[in-house]
Amino acid sequence: MNRADALNLVKESITQVVPDADLAALGPEDTFRDALEMDSLDFLSYLEILGERTGVRIDDADAPQLTTLSGSADFLAARVT
Repeated sequence: MNRADALNLVKESITQVVPDADLAALGPEDTFRDALEMDSLDFLSYLEILGERTGVRIDDADAPQLTTLSGSADFLAARVT
């Protein structure tokens, strides 16, 4: 998976959890969990959706890498073939 596809998947996954999310207002390094007021259950749902859609196992230790658009896209691009 290239980075652009990974970024699109990240945005789609966030939108599934927070349907009214204004992703255009987010910068690549903004912590979207704070910006979109995602609680811990929302964030876990997001991680679950990413895992289901990509087949990538996402461990608790990976979560800090997945709090920004850029970090999430980089994580997926490196692990999804």
